[in-house]
Amino acid sequence: MIESVGREAEGVMTWVGLVAALEAGHLLPRAEIADLFLYRDRDVLLDRAAWISGLGSLVKVANVFPGNKGLPTVNGVVALFDDATGVPKALVDFHLVTKWKTAGDSLLAASKLARRDSRRFLLVGAGTVARSMVEAYGSLFPQAEFTVWNRSRAGAERMAAEVPGLAVAEDLEAAVRAADVICTATMSTAPLIKGDWLQPGQHLDLIGAYNPRMREVDDRAMSRARVFVDARATTLHHIGELIEPLASGAITEADVVADFYEMGAYARRSEEEITIAKNGGGAHLDLMTADYILRQWRAR
Repeated sequence: MIESVGREAEGVMTWVGLVAALEAGHLLPRAEIADLFLYRDRDVLLDRAAWISGLGSLVKVANVFPGNKGLPTVNGVVALFDDATGVPKALVDFHLVTKWKTAGDSLLAASKLARRDSRRFLLVGAGTVARSMVEAYGSLFPQAEFTVWNRSRAGAERMAAEVPGLAVAEDLEAAVRAADVICTATMSTAPLIKGDWLQPGQHLDLIGAYNPRMREVDDRAMSRARVFVDARATTLHHIGELIEPLASGAITEADVVADFYEMGAYARRSEEEITIAKNGGGAHLDLMTADYILRQWRAR
């Protein structure tokens, strides 16, 4: 019988536990990953698969229907398979996996790259991911104070009404200059953050851009920072945040210091340097996250 794990599993999960699971997953053999896209006008079917020897395999299927009136735009299923037998062992809630994978990815990066005394966290974008990052960052940086900037001030104010202590930024440049950690989670297709605004010692977690046409920071930011990614295979030639500065010569592939499979090099060298971590995702991270959720659920 295939086990079913729903959103109630969130009650037995911790961000610290997930970060440890993601780090441990990257000590296993490198994942095999593949994506399949099917299109019908504006509707998209995305099928992501990963296999990690010693952990198992996963298929994550997502339907993106932008015209869904009164229903969620994104719906999907996550299936986990036993590594030794290939037998399906669990269906894990799609939205639970996506939430924790996305935030956990950048939290792992911040745990390695953000200064330990980081206190002022700026969230650029006021959507679901930004809300998750408040909870995630707060688990590792208990002194964190959060500010949000959003293209629509009304969106930022709605988020501030839901998140105790969250301040709303009036001016993006001033907010960037004042922050210790900057987290971008937008749908922007043109850079929002300018490299000339960045200050020594800052860390940036870039989450939003996920296709070749999307960017959240400019070439100057990429060239000023030491750049890290979660996985070279899902970022370097797939996301505008890397494609465009590589094409312009602002950075080279050699300037990308490390991904999570090179954890020994995934580190800040000084209190003054600027670091950028690009969150590109990937089904292998879904697999590590879903496996963590299932283990926590069974251990309850």
